[in-house]
Amino acid sequence: MLKQAAWIAKRVDAKVGDYIGRLPRRRFAIEPVPPELAPFYTGGRGGPGIYLVNTYNLPSRPLYNLTALTLHESSPGHALQMPLAAEAQGLPEFRRYSYISAYGEGWALYSEYLGQEMGMYDTPYDRFGYLTYQMWRACRLVIDTGIHHKGWTREQAQAYLRDNTALSEHEVTTEVDRYIAWPGQALSYYLGELKIIELRHKAEAALGEKFDIRAFHDAILETGSVPLPVLEQRIARFIAEGGKSPWAQEASEQ
Repeated sequence: MLKQAAWIAKRVDAKVGDYIGRLPRRRFAIEPVPPELAPFYTGGRGGPGIYLVNTYNLPSRPLYNLTALTLHESSPGHALQMPLAAEAQGLPEFRRYSYISAYGEGWALYSEYLGQEMGMYDTPYDRFGYLTYQMWRACRLVIDTGIHHKGWTREQAQAYLRDNTALSEHEVTTEVDRYIAWPGQALSYYLGELKIIELRHKAEAALGEKFDIRAFHDAILETGSVPLPVLEQRIARFIAEGGKSPWAQEASEQ
């Protein structure tokens, strides 16, 4: 499983420069989740310098979703976005090192979406994995609301996730426990992704042929971790400036 994750990450390396102008200097390692955490941990976790893959109970870890997981947790997801923010010397520290879930998880989920354009889901198996992940994130919106607003029981939440996703029984159990313990966080993924897609469509419509996907992604990533209304303001400025990369002047001086 680790070998397959590494192969997917290397395939991303060959493509990501076509979609993002500035890449972080820091590379990430791919390692298994520590054994003392693995039974209760998510399928993966990415961040500065690390992409953790959960290899506990391997029969419960289907390979069909590994491409989407790797895009989300490694590059262009968390293991790209977070070190890039940390390396941005012009940002205040709270934006370089803090984490606003709607921004961070929104970008990581958008990275799964971007995998379609990057040609990463090149088999029906991979495509199925991406779509099952989309279903899972949609179910989170229902389950989190059900638990924390409508009084759903743990068993109701598990049944809904079991009936409407391709998650294994082990994942159903650990995921619902996570939603119970962390109210609202599960909602941030889709809310953030939908906002980034909305802003991209807005920029594409406004800029027409001037729209540059690399410049747009650079504008998203150069902000560091910000609330979604602040991200909206940043992309409004990106459009007003004609869609220029935030690094355009720096590049011209080199």
